[in-house]
Amino acid sequence: MATVQAASFLHFVIVASLLASTHGAKPSRYSMPFNRTSFPKDFTFGAGTAAYQSEGAAYIDGKGPSIWDTFTKQHPEKIWDQSTGNVGIDFYHRYKEDIQLMKKIGLDSFRFSISWSRVLPKGKISGGVNPLGVKFYNNLINELLANGITPFVTLFHWDLPQALEDEYYGFLSSKVVDDYLDYVDFCFKTFGDRVKHWCTFNEPYSFSSNGYNGGTFAPGRCSNYVGNCTHGNSGTEPYIVAHNLILGHAAAVKLYREKYQASQKGKIGITLVTNWFIPKSPKSEEDIKAAYRILDFLFGWFLNPLTYGDYPESMKSIVGHRLPKFTKEQSAMVKGSIDFLGVNYYTTNYATNNAAPNKVNFSYSGDSQTILSTSKGGHPIGTPGIYDLMLYIRDKYKNPPIYITENGLADANNASLPVKEALKDGLRIRYLANHLQYLSKAIKEGVNVKGYYQWAFWDDFEWDAGYTVRFGIFYIDFKNNLKRYMKYSAYWFKMFLLH
Repeated sequence: MATVQAASFLHFVIVASLLASTHGAKPSRYSMPFNRTSFPKDFTFGAGTAAYQSEGAAYIDGKGPSIWDTFTKQHPEKIWDQSTGNVGIDFYHRYKEDIQLMKKIGLDSFRFSISWSRVLPKGKISGGVNPLGVKFYNNLINELLANGITPFVTLFHWDLPQALEDEYYGFLSSKVVDDYLDYVDFCFKTFGDRVKHWCTFNEPYSFSSNGYNGGTFAPGRCSNYVGNCTHGNSGTEPYIVAHNLILGHAAAVKLYREKYQASQKGKIGITLVTNWFIPKSPKSEEDIKAAYRILDFLFGWFLNPLTYGDYPESMKSIVGHRLPKFTKEQSAMVKGSIDFLGVNYYTTNYATNNAAPNKVNFSYSGDSQTILSTSKGGHPIGTPGIYDLMLYIRDKYKNPPIYITENGLADANNASLPVKEALKDGLRIRYLANHLQYLSKAIKEGVNVKGYYQWAFWDDFEWDAGYTVRFGIFYIDFKNNLKRYMKYSAYWFKMFLLH
């Protein structure tokens, strides 16, 4: 793949998941001395989801439309199987059943997101609060706590209220910061007596890049020389959106710290996504620079301002005037604005310097001047990237408290495969076990990792991939009333957790 393309992370994960057969393993084969006792006593183990991916109930009980409701309805061609999250896996109605499954395998915590438009249908307090939406999240939080499972809540997982997109183009406008602040203020006030871990945003990279560079995520904007879009500018809009996300994050953290933290005693952070990157030619100075440069463009884009108050020098040098600037006041507010860092990690790529970047048709994906690949000489990467990434964060970004907020593997959704066979996901077990072992090693070397959330608890709607891939440790039978089944990986995780 020539540049960092939209949905590249998902693409690479799928590629990795199809490298070997998953249908010969049995759970007992993977029973091992390595289990949760290999981690600190206060270490948190959980699993996660997002509102649009799982809740369903898209048009009932007072919920307003989000940009993902609109996107999947108006652009079915951009979803691999032309599906929607209208029903999802019906978590909205089946949360009690699912919480019992979480309890059964021994989860400490469950990570989920609040749908902004389910709580505030028009996106604003002035537009009215939806009591049924508030009731759902109160019931969900209370049910989790009643079963000994702590909520870990994301305030924004890409599903902006459509009303705000219609009014001022959402995160392309700085007006969104005030409306976002009113929304999170309401959430802190309403749920914060029980929620002790808040994430302001999930993967601002994915929202900015896929939504505004490649156009494969809602709201589907891009330059026509990058993707199939009718509106957008891939060379400027991703940076504007990211800037407003960062300012919204910092404003939310300031509000929480000043108004709620002392009494509610919670913590607030953000969730970022990145792969790890290895120079394809380890002796090439240009490839080495490319590997670090792509880290700046994907990860440092957000973590550098949150740690040091400004964008990475590599981005400022390449992007130039297209990259917004922080005022001194904004820089001071952004710097240090995390109590913890959520990290979504899936895989590693080779990085090669792009010696001939496009200097006419600018785009975020081209600006990194890096070519990515998943293999060398026909051999896929087997490097323990999560370990390398943890050491990198420790050394470059002041070793913040870290939660691995997503880590998992996708299977292709094979409609002809019997359910009994689809449950045999030995490759996923190996993937999870290997990553946990390298995470344990990183902790022993001083990385401040506090928890691990497997992605995902069950198969669900995977954004532009629709239902064509399955990330869950619980199988959803989409042909039989969304019946839930434990995959072999769920049995393995249960054995790992209940030691």
